[in-house]
Amino acid sequence: MGLQKRFLKSKPISKVTFRVPREAATDATAVNLVGEFNDWDKSAQPMTRLKNGEFKVTLDLPVGREYSFRYLISRPEGSVWENDWAADKYATCAFTGVENSVLVL
Repeated sequence: MGLQKRFLKSKPISKVTFRVPREAATDATAVNLVGEFNDWDKSAQPMTRLKNGEFKVTLDLPVGREYSFRYLISRPEGSVWENDWAADKYATCAFTGVENSVLVL
């Protein structure tokens, strides 16, 4: 997994690229990025499969806050939730008790 942040000088925005490596997405039919930035909508942010088997998406996000998120990896046998191995930190959700990845901008 991986996060790449590119802060813009002209705006209080960061271009954040989210990546799911091939090893984590073995047999994946789709990967969606789900988090606070899309109201936890499971279908709002599909990721693009690259030729090397990775999945990737880039978002413009306002700086000065933190965003909880997870990846929803769809496979023929069902879907699984995964955290980002390179998250800035992790936080337990008060509603579900599940640990989420956290992006700090």
